[in-house]
Amino acid sequence: MGTIAVSELRANLRKVMRRVGRGETLDITSMGKVVARLVPPESKQQEARRKLNEIAQTALLHDVLSPLDEEWEADK
Repeated sequence: MGTIAVSELRANLRKVMRRVGRGETLDITSMGKVVARLVPPESKQQEARRKLNEIAQTALLHDVLSPLDEEWEADK
């Protein structure tokens, strides 16, 4: 991850946008403090994979094909 001052960003916007488009993330600083972050867009596939990984952290997987120990309402 790189850092760029607001003044440099203004002067070189097209070059900076190409860098971000190639996958680089840049922190934008004003008076030495980070005020924003430019990040490349995620592709739909990357976004879907990231969301699935988040869900996998809390998901509980069970054997859904084996019979349950309780009687179903529909079987009564």
